[in-house]
Amino acid sequence: MNTQLHIAIVGAGPGGLTLARILHLHGIAATVFEQESHPLERPQGGTLDLHEGSGLQALRQAGLIEEFQAIARYEDQGSRLLDKAGNLLFEDQDAASGNRPEVDRTELRAMLLQALPAACLRWGCAMREVQARDDGRWDLVFEHGSEGPFDLVVGADGAWSRIQPLLSPYRPQYSGLTFIECGIDDVDRCHPALSQLVGRGKMGVEADGKEIIAQRNGNAHIRAYAIFRVPAGWAARRFDLAAPASMRAELIKEFDGFAPEILDLFRASNDNFAIRLICALPVGHCWQNLRGLTLLGDAAHVMSPFGGDGVNNAMFDAAELARLLIERADWAEAVAEYEALMFARVAESAEGAAEGAATQLSHVGQALTLEMYRSHAGGQGQK
Repeated sequence: MNTQLHIAIVGAGPGGLTLARILHLHGIAATVFEQESHPLERPQGGTLDLHEGSGLQALRQAGLIEEFQAIARYEDQGSRLLDKAGNLLFEDQDAASGNRPEVDRTELRAMLLQALPAACLRWGCAMREVQARDDGRWDLVFEHGSEGPFDLVVGADGAWSRIQPLLSPYRPQYSGLTFIECGIDDVDRCHPALSQLVGRGKMGVEADGKEIIAQRNGNAHIRAYAIFRVPAGWAARRFDLAAPASMRAELIKEFDGFAPEILDLFRASNDNFAIRLICALPVGHCWQNLRGLTLLGDAAHVMSPFGGDGVNNAMFDAAELARLLIERADWAEAVAEYEALMFARVAESAEGAAEGAATQLSHVGQALTLEMYRSHAGGQGQK
């Protein structure tokens, strides 16, 4: 076991925190550096579903499955598919019976943070660069100064990682899909019809080359996405994020012809809109091993969200890297083995996510989505 290693983890997302937690359980210290000044500096995003064999397996290795059960929403695993007139094409009959429980990103992160010593977390660390030392170790340079040396630096800092360019020349490329995100607060009390429309989980409607997806989050919150296949700069020119009333009106115009009860998702939204460009690294992205540096999660293999594997891949990356560092006598060989296994493991989900992004909003998009829902349900729950 490599208890004398000096390890830096850049990024306090689910992947980086899972890695730090498992290492901590086995007496291997790691320091997590995060550019945010505190855990609630910005919204962490919507709901996630954790999978057996990946995200849930990582939590078992982290000794946190009981804590997760306290925040998991098994009742919110449902799916509904409508046509633009509001007719129901598909609905799960028993949403709570699945094995992919939902959890809010903020709740998951808070659980992982509580499982780590406060001293191992460094907030407000906006990284500028990573510098190599002559002895093969690394220094991290932040706006406030530098930290190091570290034997191993793990880039867990997302799609636009500052570590990744040291290992690979590839950067995430725009998929052609743009999401406009909005949210509805206290939906059960204030908007019961929308609560019923979305149901216990996710609701989707696709037509006319565009799509709306709405997801139930915790605390009676609905997060909705208007999805377009457009050039990268289109949304910034088309919408004014600083004018919420205009945002609502323009989104309703874009979805002209959709049922009024569906467009009520925009009418009821709060003032917090965001533009999300969906980007991905190439399927099969890999790099040549470089001693002392590695990546996990989106920094290694960011993909479109249509496979639902992003956070699960990140957390299982963390679990596998931790396992090998714990089991192998030579930590550098452990990292190289982790990378080789990870490259092979994520290929299938990357291919699926790329195919999902490519077929989304196609002329057969709704039919493909319906086929996917039915296959996941094993032919059950159709209406």
